[in-house]
Amino acid sequence: MRRGSLHGETDLNSVTFSSPVLEEIKLVEDRMRMQADESHSDLRAALEHLLAAGGKRVRPTLCMLVGNMLGAPLDKLVSLGAAVELLHTATLVHDDLIDGALLRRGLPTLNARWSPPATVLTGDFLFARAAKLAAETDHLPLMKLFSETLAIIVNGELTQMFTSRGLISRDNYYNRIYAKTASLFEMTARAASMVSPVDDEITESMRDFGYQIGMAFQIADDILDFNGEQSAVGKPLGSDLHNGLITLPAIYYAESNPGDPDILSLPSGGWTHTENMTRLVEKIRASRASQQAMREAEQHVDRALAILDSFDNCAERHALESLAKYIVDRKM
Repeated sequence: MRRGSLHGETDLNSVTFSSPVLEEIKLVEDRMRMQADESHSDLRAALEHLLAAGGKRVRPTLCMLVGNMLGAPLDKLVSLGAAVELLHTATLVHDDLIDGALLRRGLPTLNARWSPPATVLTGDFLFARAAKLAAETDHLPLMKLFSETLAIIVNGELTQMFTSRGLISRDNYYNRIYAKTASLFEMTARAASMVSPVDDEITESMRDFGYQIGMAFQIADDILDFNGEQSAVGKPLGSDLHNGLITLPAIYYAESNPGDPDILSLPSGGWTHTENMTRLVEKIRASRASQQAMREAEQHVDRALAILDSFDNCAERHALESLAKYIVDRKM
C-alpha cells in the first residue's frame, strides 16, 4: 500500500483540476527548490532529483484551489503548498527505503542511488524544511496541525509495520489509510481554510472534503495494486498482499470466501508463501472484490461533491469537483 502512487492517471482530468492554479504550482515548486539553496551540494542534487520525478502535485493543487476559492493570501498558500508537498516527498523517501523500492514513477528512487543512512538523512532534511515552510505562514494553530499530522503519519507506519501484517480487519484498514494518506489531504484542505478569511464552519467543511477525497484516493490506489497495468503501477501486482498488507479488495474477497485456505492462512503468516499469495491475487482479480471496493471509493467522492454544493460557482469549485472525480477515474 505505497502512498500516493499516481500511475495510470488520465492527463485530461489532471489538466482540468489543475488548470486554474498552474502558475501558482510553479511558485510552489520554486519555493521547494529554494529550501536546499544553502545546503550541501548532494542535498541540492537529491531534492532536484525528487522534484524531477514529477507527479501531478495533487496536494499543493488542493491547497491552492481551496485557498483561492476562500480568498487566502497567495504568499501563505505558496508556503503552505510547498510545506505539504515537501512533507509528502519526505514520507515517500522513507517509504521507498523501508519497502526496498528501487523505482518510483519509472525513475530510480533515492535509496537506489544512495546508502540507507544518506537516504534517511535526506528525508529528515525534507521534514525539517517542510516544518520551516509551515512556520512561514505565521499561524500557530496551523503549525500545531502540521506537526500533529506528521505524528499521525509516522504512527500509522509503525502500526502497519508491527501489528497489521496478515490482519483481515476493516477497522485496521480504515485507520491505516487515514494515517497513511487521508490525514495529509485532510490537513491540506483544512490548513488552506485556516489561512483564509472564513469561519470555523467552512474550515470544518473543507477538512471533511479533504478527508473524503483522501480516503477515496488510497482505496483507489489499493485497487490499482490488483487491477492496474503492472508497467503503469510500477510494482508487481498484488505487492501489498505479498507484503502481508490486507487492503480493501482482499477484505471484500475474504468476507465472501471465508473458507478459502489462502485466506485462512493469512493471520498465521501465509502471506510469506509467494506461490500461495500469487494464487490468491489471481482469485481476487477474478472476483468482484475490486468493484465492491471501488463503490466505497465512489461513496467518499459523492460525499466530497455534496460538500461543494454549498459553495458559490467559481473556477476553483469546478476544479475541486474535477479533482474529486479524477481520484476514482484513474486507469484501472
